[in-house]
Amino acid sequence: MREKLNRSWISLLEVPVQLTRRLFQWRREKMALPASPSPVAMVWARQGRLQQRYDGCYRLVSGCIPYTLKEDAVEEGAGKQSCQQDVVGRLQVLMISTPKRSDLIFPKGGWEDDESIDEAASREAFEEAGVKGIISATPLGEWIFKSKSKQNSCGLQGACKGFMFGLQVTELLETWPEQVTHGRRWVPVEEAYGLCRYDWMREALDRLKDQLLLLESSEFRPLLSSEPVGSPSLYMVVPPAAAGGATTLCRC
Repeated sequence: MREKLNRSWISLLEVPVQLTRRLFQWRREKMALPASPSPVAMVWARQGRLQQRYDGCYRLVSGCIPYTLKEDAVEEGAGKQSCQQDVVGRLQVLMISTPKRSDLIFPKGGWEDDESIDEAASREAFEEAGVKGIISATPLGEWIFKSKSKQNSCGLQGACKGFMFGLQVTELLETWPEQVTHGRRWVPVEEAYGLCRYDWMREALDRLKDQLLLLESSEFRPLLSSEPVGSPSLYMVVPPAAAGGATTLCRC
């Protein structure tokens, strides 16, 4: 009899112990941090300048003007001038914002030693603007300018030599590495002139229009914005439109 009573007391004492264990387990699971995403799936923007390329005192920079052509059929029999006006009229460019500034810029950044110059431009477009596309092998030009933090410095301190390309956008991503610091905005090319932060960017817009008009008159035709592109590749290069598309040096 006494043994049965002892067993009953032991059973009663086990109840609060089990409840305490379950409560502790529940609180530990609730307070646990969420599982980190797989490192393979995470994409980060490159940081630092350990792999930065230089040309003498110039830091080498590569960037692009992301663009698309709105679909707008041209009437049959339209002249050459009408076709050229149609290309410019349908041209929209993607510009990005930076903190505490109302003007806009185009994606650009340091050209590093493990990538080609066009790969660097495509990478910057992905990191800063969240776009992928087809980049032309012909640069729009070469410009000498000061970095943002050295605009008022004397001499060549902060001097950059930048190469800009046209990038026909084929994929617009919902998330991208630097979306916290860079917003993006599609604007008609003529409106973009008034939004550009620097004069050399306006010159790059002129070069983009010239390049697209050369493409329009050749066998290659830029894709319309409604055409799907099946390749997931970030880096796609098309051949130059004409032999006259050599880089030029512009100082501002």
